[in-house]
Amino acid sequence: MNKLNQVAGAARRAAAWLLPAGRWDWAAAIWAEAHEVPPGLTRLAWRAGGVWAIAREGLMPRRLGRVALFAAAAGAAAWAAWPQPAVGHAGVSQFHVIATVLLLATLPLLARRFFGAPSPGRAGRSLRVLCCAAILALLPGLTIVEAFANLTPAQPAYKYTYCIAQGWSNAQGCNGAPGQSTGGPPWQGEIALLLMTIAYAGVILFLTSRRSQVTRSTLAIATTTGLLFGVVMYAVAPLGIGRGASDPWLPGSTADPLVALAWILLVGGPAAAAVLAVRRARGPGGAALPRNVRIGQGIAAGVLANGIAALFTSALGTGTVALMLRSTWLLHWLNHGHYLTAIAAYRYQTNASSDAVVYLFMLIWFPVIGLIMSALGAACTPLGRPAPEELAPVPATPG
Repeated sequence: MNKLNQVAGAARRAAAWLLPAGRWDWAAAIWAEAHEVPPGLTRLAWRAGGVWAIAREGLMPRRLGRVALFAAAAGAAAWAAWPQPAVGHAGVSQFHVIATVLLLATLPLLARRFFGAPSPGRAGRSLRVLCCAAILALLPGLTIVEAFANLTPAQPAYKYTYCIAQGWSNAQGCNGAPGQSTGGPPWQGEIALLLMTIAYAGVILFLTSRRSQVTRSTLAIATTTGLLFGVVMYAVAPLGIGRGASDPWLPGSTADPLVALAWILLVGGPAAAAVLAVRRARGPGGAALPRNVRIGQGIAAGVLANGIAALFTSALGTGTVALMLRSTWLLHWLNHGHYLTAIAAYRYQTNASSDAVVYLFMLIWFPVIGLIMSALGAACTPLGRPAPEELAPVPATPG
């Protein structure tokens, strides 16, 4: 019976993880009342009922709807990203798909446990959904592009083009067998991608939680700035930034205005978002916030803006490259309907798959640039009169 009680206690602790922090006392009270029930099967039945009540409270109908929606989206992304057994290093890619889906499923529960409930309002919830959707969209894109970039062509005529794309000076440097993937299993790259997923999801989950105290106006400013920058960046680099693959609909100098705007938004976007967030930061009831809190709001806005832009651009860019590798009509449309020979089409696809690595650099460096520029913007923003909490108490003068 002691083992049964231990099992019931473990189930109670697991079910309590589903509850928000404000309901933990309620769950503890239900469990404490079990001591008033006679020991034995009666007490065990009481505790089993308590576990069910806790789980039912945590899994409300609205939450069940969100879980079902996530399960459908994650299943579709995993199905599209699942590599065929014949593809080289299929086991590594399958591990990445499973691990990413499990991370997205468990990180919100951990965030609720350690960071508290999500911040009120639509801005925080919408940002969480956007982050999850972008990461799921990256799964099939990265898998397809990576498989194509590492696959040695079976046709000897394509081998020279493949070797040049890999950075070798001639076809003699290609040691991979035709139709097989080159190199060893890319475990280091997959682990780095998982760590990047944890970093992006963890930061966004924290900044959209109540414990972070990031205001709704800050989240709205960051999301708007990030999406604007993401749209411009995707228009500039829909297939990477290489000379042979980028700007298919804006060739040559026609893309220069958008390129200039992208540079402005990369550097000035987070600074502008930080200034706006600092000026509009208000506490409950419109009360002014302390200086350090307002500066923190500005830094959060800048980092989020560039992080959202990197996620948005990477998801759309890798998705476009992957679709172009699979769809002949998109390949010809991106080349303005011009006729392409088989080897010219393969060269275009190879360049695009190789240039897609730039999206990973965006995911790494855009938030870093956002952190630097938002810190400068927030520090240079005049804050006006200090908030009442910052005013030092004036000592009373003797009578």
